[in-house]
Amino acid sequence: FPTDQKKLLDANPAGVFQPTASGRMESALYGSVRMAMKGGKLWPSFHEGIDIAAMRRDRSRRPLDPVYAVAGGEVAYINRTSGNSNYGVYVALAHQDPAGKVYTLYAHLASVAPGLRVGQAVRPGDCIGVMGHSSSSAIPIERAHLHFEVGLITNGRFSEWFRANKLKPDHGLYNGRNLLAIDPLGVFRERLSDPSFSILKHLNTLPVAYEVVLSSRRLPDYFRRYPQLWQGAPHDGGPLVLVCADNGVPLRGRNASEEERARLGRNRHLVQNVNANVLGKNGRRLVVCDQRGWRLGQNGDEWLAILCY
Repeated sequence: FPTDQKKLLDANPAGVFQPTASGRMESALYGSVRMAMKGGKLWPSFHEGIDIAAMRRDRSRRPLDPVYAVAGGEVAYINRTSGNSNYGVYVALAHQDPAGKVYTLYAHLASVAPGLRVGQAVRPGDCIGVMGHSSSSAIPIERAHLHFEVGLITNGRFSEWFRANKLKPDHGLYNGRNLLAIDPLGVFRERLSDPSFSILKHLNTLPVAYEVVLSSRRLPDYFRRYPQLWQGAPHDGGPLVLVCADNGVPLRGRNASEEERARLGRNRHLVQNVNANVLGKNGRRLVVCDQRGWRLGQNGDEWLAILCY
């Protein structure tokens, strides 16, 4: 586990996780567990990780909890500036997996371990920093916590897309827009019960929320990074199908069938086989339903633009 808190998988989460100002314990967990104001209306919002509460504090109420690497790997990115990301001060580690290179991310740190540098090898349990409440959006010291994520990288060319859209600041591959997170508690639970655990095996257990049929002459970089997630014959230069989790993690990819190609026609993309139960509150709103049926929303357009850049 990423802190000394060993009760992450206990049935009673009180005191283990740090909820938002709402006080709802669910808000500290992964998924469509929060609400956010957009256009003068409250909408479900997706939380990409888990927020682990502090166990020890000093006299000024600052957390003292050390933060640890959960697996062996290397330091992939360090952001030491609190105000240039919602993650605040954060460290991303890269880990080899049968799926390809995956990441873990440790955010809102008070400080990074002295001497820690990009490219440095880490072992499970190595200290990488101290819990805090750093962020570009204010986090009260009373709600200081570790935001922890695990997941996959959308596109190795993300920095080019970022610069092409004249955005800043640039955090390279480990900008939140380029990260596709999965539920850390599901990872911990399966990892503890299965000695042969891998992220690749875990992805195969996750429920499918929807599919996107996409016109693409080039195989997205995602499937070059994670070739084991491509199924069937190699990409033939025609339409392909993205089989996705609720927050847009492509769990699998394949060539589109003749029927799917016919339905796609001259369109750039279409959404099919939506499972509303898996999609749930749909906090990321990558796909939306209106009078025309299911389609990509504004967030989905950006997700696909990054994926296919």
